[in-house]
Amino acid sequence: MPLSHFDERSGIVSVDTPWGRWWQTVSEVFIEVDIPPGTPGKDCKVTITPDHIVCRVKDKEMFSGKFHKIVQADDCTWTVEERKKILILLEKAEKFQKENLWVSLLEGQYVADPLKQHEMLKKLDLEKFQTEHPGFDFSGADLSKCYDAVPFIPNNQPNDM
Repeated sequence: MPLSHFDERSGIVSVDTPWGRWWQTVSEVFIEVDIPPGTPGKDCKVTITPDHIVCRVKDKEMFSGKFHKIVQADDCTWTVEERKKILILLEKAEKFQKENLWVSLLEGQYVADPLKQHEMLKKLDLEKFQTEHPGFDFSGADLSKCYDAVPFIPNNQPNDM
């Protein structure tokens, strides 16, 4: 399975927001912003710097803030799809670090709940494993790594049996 189809085949773990949703892969963060149907691209503006984003539709700010982690601003893109949503692609600057999970899109905003973070971590680990072993068939794969103790859930310990 080519990596370009990883999300299509394995699904995404998205975080819903008041304006749309966001999700991530090992190297990228995707943002989908719902806009009024029929909105022309000229009415939309997205400004991205390495540590900040502003998304505006007409005179309304949809969201803005400091990223949870740094992005490669020159490699980020956005487009208006079908005149009803803005798709934003952010290239993670720290994609090769061991722990590159974004637990929130912006600092203190649009935070994934602990169970979503858990599912995101599992998905990123599977994607990393696929990258390291491109010849294997990963359809229906599930990692057997101990995910019982999720580090971001307070007082959560593996089951003692």
